[in-house]
Amino acid sequence: MQPEDVQESSLLDVLDKQIVHALVTDARIAFAKLGTILGVSEQTVARRYRSLRQRGILHVSGQVNAVPLGHARWVIRLRSTPDKAVRLAESLARFPDLSWITLLSTGSEVTCVSRPRSVERRDKLLLHTLPKASQVTGLIAHEVMHRFPLDEEWPHYSHLFTEAQLRELGQRGTTADYLGPEAPVELSAQDEAMLAILGRDGRAPYAQIAAEIDWTATRVARRMAELVESGVLYFDLDFAIERMGYAVRAALWLRTRPADLEATGAAIAAHPETVFVAATTGPTNLMASIMCGDTAHLYRYVTQRLGALDGITDIEVTPALRVFKQAQTLLDSDRISLVR
Repeated sequence: MQPEDVQESSLLDVLDKQIVHALVTDARIAFAKLGTILGVSEQTVARRYRSLRQRGILHVSGQVNAVPLGHARWVIRLRSTPDKAVRLAESLARFPDLSWITLLSTGSEVTCVSRPRSVERRDKLLLHTLPKASQVTGLIAHEVMHRFPLDEEWPHYSHLFTEAQLRELGQRGTTADYLGPEAPVELSAQDEAMLAILGRDGRAPYAQIAAEIDWTATRVARRMAELVESGVLYFDLDFAIERMGYAVRAALWLRTRPADLEATGAAIAAHPETVFVAATTGPTNLMASIMCGDTAHLYRYVTQRLGALDGITDIEVTPALRVFKQAQTLLDSDRISLVR
């Protein structure tokens, strides 16, 4: 991404951005270690992190990957009448299985991501709850078949580090192409309790979790590592993108020739604007979420980056009018306001 593609209204300075990148790489990195890498004190890192949270710019959460549990992720498009779309989005934000509740620029369509933890919950949501909602006039459910790993996780601040610093940070693990173990992972009641705590605060201390679920801190750390290794648990960051200098987020719904699907998805995953890209079922076979500095940047992205890809046969661009809920947080105007 070129510097001119991002507005200069970002509230983050260089140290803030370095901390953000470190958290994207390792969400639970010790502040003492990060301070050593950055050449500042542990207290400075901790103070900056608290400020980022208090200003509603970011939130770290532990997320559950449904694939190793034997279930799929769904991207759902819901049509409504314009006068009921906001009420629909607000209602969807209360569902724990739903995330990324977004009102599209048409004003009459809401999208969301569903990670049902059981077949019963999936069927209840897709076959009963959503179709019977009075605000819903149409529904398309896209099952995610394959998520393409990104070249670098958004928001792309690695250039602010030296090669030596990046080596010390290490590489972020990804759930993008993880198919899970041969048998689905079984979660205990304590596992579920721990995952709920991490959903609220991905950096919750081991001792705090241990006290709440009646384990030792050592056992919590060991089990957390096991769940990460199995692919069940991963850590994600929610951002208030407008406060970081980005004005436009949009979903792309693309059709490609089947033979070009893999290459096209991989190419889009390499674009710096891309936050998420996956091959899906449904009337389109590729879906991507992107961030742009402004509408002119979005236009350049569609015409130049996507226009250069031969495999795309059709595209629909749907900018977000308003995001009600991200992975784990609600948004109040341009700031993260509440953890669900």
